[in-house]
Order: sequence, then C-alpha cells, then structure tokens
Amino acid sequence: MSWLVTGGAGYIGSHVVRAMTAAGERVVVFDDLSSGSSARVPAGVPLEQGSVLDRERLEQVLREHEIAGVVHIAARKQVGESVERPLEYYRENIEGLRTVLEASVAAGVRGFLFSSSAAVYGMPDVDLVTEETPCAPMSPYGETKLAGEWLVQAAGRAHGMATACLRYFNVAGAAVPELADEGVFNLIPMVFDRITRGEAPLVFGDDYPTADGTCERDYVHVEDVASAHLAAARRLAADPETRLVLNIGRGEGASVAQMAAMILDITGRGDLRPEVTARRAGDPARVVASADLARKELDWAARYGVREMVRSAWEGWRLRHPEAERR
Repeated sequence: MSWLVTGGAGYIGSHVVRAMTAAGERVVVFDDLSSGSSARVPAGVPLEQGSVLDRERLEQVLREHEIAGVVHIAARKQVGESVERPLEYYRENIEGLRTVLEASVAAGVRGFLFSSSAAVYGMPDVDLVTEETPCAPMSPYGETKLAGEWLVQAAGRAHGMATACLRYFNVAGAAVPELADEGVFNLIPMVFDRITRGEAPLVFGDDYPTADGTCERDYVHVEDVASAHLAAARRLAADPETRLVLNIGRGEGASVAQMAAMILDITGRGDLRPEVTARRAGDPARVVASADLARKELDWAARYGVREMVRSAWEGWRLRHPEAERR
C-alpha cells in the first residue's frame, strides 16, 4: 500500500516517513516547505511540493503516485499563535484538511490517518486522560484538531475510508540529531535556549495541586509517535472498517521541575537554578494520557523514557547551536 504523508518534511512528519520507509512501506511526501525542510526527506522518497489548500495539485499527486492511504500531519500547531491568528489556523487546519479529504475521496484513497492532539481535552480534571474524557479545547488550535477529528470520521463513514485519529501528548526527542525539533515552543527546547544564553530555566508557577507544585505532562518520544503511525497505518490497510481515536502517550507524568532538573543534569549546567515565575494563563495542572486503548487496538506502547528524549534532543540542539557547548 502506498502512502502520502502531508507535512512529511517537518519534525514529526520526517520521523513518521523514516519509520514507515524503514518498515518497507512506500511513501511519498507532500509539503509546502514553509516550516519543513527537503533535507529531512530520506533519499529515494519522492517529495512533492504544494499547499494542502490546492485541491487540483493534491489530486494530481495522489493519482500519479497511485496513493491508497494518506497520513495527514501538515498543520499550524502553536497554541499561542492560534489565539493571535485564529483565521489563519482555521484556514490551514480545517480548510486544508477538508481539501485533502476531498482530493482523497476523488482519488479513491482507502485509508486516512489524522494527526490530532491532546489539546482537544483542554484542562481535564482527571488523573489519567482516556479517549472518553470530555473534550473542551481552550485554543483555536485545539478547536481545529477536534473539529478535524469530526470531519475525518464523517468523511470516512460517508465515503468508505478506514480512519484513525491519533491524539499526541507532549512530543520530544529525535531519532537522529539531524531530525531534531527546530522550534523553540515546547519545554525542552525552551530550556535549551535559555541555558545556551547562560540564563536559568523558567518555571511557570509552583503552586499547582501536584507533588512538587509544578505542572505535570506526559512526554512521549517522537520515535514512539512515529511507530504509532506505522502501527495505525498497517491497521488501516488491514481492516477497511477501522474507525479509531487514540491517545499517543506514555501514561506517565513528569513535572516541569523534574524536567528542568533533568535537562540541567544532562547538559552539564547544574550551576543554573530554575527560576519560578508567574503561572501562564490556561496551563492545566496535570495532563497525562491513558494509553491502554492504543495498546489494545494497535499492540503499541511507548518504548523510550524522558532521559532518552532529553539526551537525543540535546544532541540535535548542539548540532544547530555549537555555541551551546560550554567553553
């Protein structure tokens, strides 16, 4: 079965492409390269440049490469930016998805795998977030992911496509340094950025109802996220009746304070002490996945721990920021 991976030249997308090709799947990458890079696409994998808003181009690519399944990862994904630019996020994430689905139906695609997010849950007041936990997104980004799930499921039912929606929790790490996350929007790269400039990591609030007062999150290695995509894609290929919505996480929480201490230890910057500052609006105290359903439906479970995530991410950061090495 041949697969089109939209956003396959980006951080998560390139790891998915790497995992699928290594497993023998035939993959074509579709990316506008606005945030991705052609250097991330493995040799021998076709790269088709284009916008997810271009129905004609999408259908042309799908037909030319005889694509049977789509892995849709391309999206705008920054929560704060989505608050400032909601129209842009709805255009790219909802209209873009609708266009990809429309082209997929026209080209006879049989399986559709959608990258969703734990942002659909908002601020759940539960110990472990299951797929049945009520969704109450708190940002336009989260809203587009939840609405995207609805759209994928409706299109799948109406047009006979097998579908799966994967709700990522906090993705981190890198398979190889060259594929590391280049953004500075999540905790680990934010701490790397601070210590590279000789500044202490910031901890936003230490009075939450958690063990150490700082927020707890479920961090999942990007290689595990990629292996979940491979497992889901194979399920779609094997069972045309598939209709799945799954959490992709480790099922274990790590606090911001724990992560900051671990990063300082791994990077050798124990001389810097985290600074506590005011809470950020909208930060829930604890968001940790239950990954039981993914284990049951896909026979999948995360393999890597948080230290492996931090080490691999640091190797990638140092590759791009040689000034991070202590003199």
